[in-house]
Amino acid sequence: MKKNYNYTRRKLFLPEYGRHIHEMIDSLMEIEDRHERNRQARAVIAVMGNLNPLLRDTADFTHKLWDHLFIMSDFQLDVDSPYPRPSREELTITPRKLDYTQGRVESKHYGKYVARMIKSLAAIEDPQAVTRAVGNLARYMRAKSYEYNQEHPNNEVIIKDIKRMSEGGIEIDEVALNNLRSDYKQHYMARPQKNYQRQQQQRQQKNRNQPYNRNFQKNNNPYRNSSK
Repeated sequence: MKKNYNYTRRKLFLPEYGRHIHEMIDSLMEIEDRHERNRQARAVIAVMGNLNPLLRDTADFTHKLWDHLFIMSDFQLDVDSPYPRPSREELTITPRKLDYTQGRVESKHYGKYVARMIKSLAAIEDPQAVTRAVGNLARYMRAKSYEYNQEHPNNEVIIKDIKRMSEGGIEIDEVALNNLRSDYKQHYMARPQKNYQRQQQQRQQKNRNQPYNRNFQKNNNPYRNSSK
């Protein structure tokens, strides 16, 4: 008995349609009469559409079926299609390889965009515009460094980092940057005292255990309940 396993059969171009649809398309290429071949091709298209009846109302559904018909025939089926016949070159175009957006960041506490802005500032010829931009950028670098390290860096560190990232292309007014103050402030809640939660729970339990006494003041008014 000869066994027919799938690994001995030819590879399916579109496995979602199954092997029977591929065999039907193979039988279409053996029909010599063109008129009969076109009629059988439309019948195969109808069978392919019945596999996904919910997609019949979608746009270009019939167009996709005809394209799949040519793909499963390895672009060798010669029938009259109501749509332009696809080619192997159109469907096998290799997309352009995209560059990775992530890369090595030298100063993670500043971020990669700070280095890009500094490099772009080095190409600007207006010294006043560069000075204003560097001042704002230095203030931002102080804020980001504070978020990352929880401490304000010295202005000398900011100046050194700007020179390093610009490769000496930016003239820095060190006097103006030394007088720079950061507007970044972050409020922290006071750290709770030791055993504060336990003391709070004991105080609440003590209050619940105490009896609830109501102190009423006696009304000694001589005219109380007076009928006069």
